[in-house]
Formats: sequence, C-alpha cells, structure tokens
Amino acid sequence: MVQDKVETLSTVRVSKTDDLYKIVDCLNRTLKEKDLMFGLSLDQNDEKTAVFTIYQT
Repeated sequence: MVQDKVETLSTVRVSKTDDLYKIVDCLNRTLKEKDLMFGLSLDQNDEKTAVFTIYQT
C-alpha cells in the first residue's frame, strides 16, 4: 500500500492565497518521478493559513 511508504519530509504554514494550489500542482507534476509528493491543506485553527507539506514516497 502506498501510504505505508509515505514519509513527511517538511511542513510549513503559509498565508493562504487563491493560486497556491497551482504551485503544488506544478511541483507534483514535475517531481513525481523523483518520488516526491506535495500537499496543501487549510490550517484547522486559522482559515487564513495553508499548510504545505513535502512527502517522500
């Protein structure tokens, strides 16, 4: 199962912007062959903050 192999390398909280997902999408398309995956979620405690995470698969 893929989730068993996923390791979090780094997490950072940044100001949420409307186009932030475009950067994450670009990184995922460009670097998936390097076994890297990028995630973006909203901070549960602050709606103005996004959580950007880098994973190794």
